[in-house]
Amino acid sequence: MKKPPANPTDEDSVDNCLFCKIAAKQIPASIVYEDDDLLAFKDINPAAPVHLLVIPKKHISTLTEAQPEDTLLLGKMLALAPKLAADHNVSVVYGNDGSPTRGYKTLINSGPDGGQVIYHLHMHLYGGPRPWRGMH
Repeated sequence: MKKPPANPTDEDSVDNCLFCKIAAKQIPASIVYEDDDLLAFKDINPAAPVHLLVIPKKHISTLTEAQPEDTLLLGKMLALAPKLAADHNVSVVYGNDGSPTRGYKTLINSGPDGGQVIYHLHMHLYGGPRPWRGMH
């Protein structure tokens, strides 16, 4: 696992941030959604049939570094998940008997013990038929 930067919010870390470079279109990605604040793209090493990453364009290293002024941005990230799930045919639907089918999972890893590898806040959206690689 990649060692986290000594200070993940310093300018050098931001300048070398993979997801900042994707948001700036310096590195290509399979983008599925973009607005002024967020970018969503397909994971290059998917763990599920649908595996998307949602990032804020603003550099925030981990969820721990999010500030009170980021509350709306964080809410916007989470509120985007159902739309992306619907767009990729993994949203929860109900059968004639009312039982749910399909579905998706959202996940934010924070810090090394939380499994974070890229130190730019991002939310995973996983969906599609199980089993998913490395998931329970």
